[in-house]
Amino acid sequence: MFCWSRYLLWLVILVLGTGSMLSACGQKGPLYLPDPATEQQQEEAKDKK
Repeated sequence: MFCWSRYLLWLVILVLGTGSMLSACGQKGPLYLPDPATEQQQEEAKDKK
């Protein structure tokens, strides 16, 4: 039996999954959260310039 809602659900999952993977392409930056002390040191270094 043809169930259009099931196909619609799979289509939505496929579109959202593909969109989220494509939007993550090219993202740069650290893959971890830096220590708060490191952030403060960087801010102080920027203020001195």
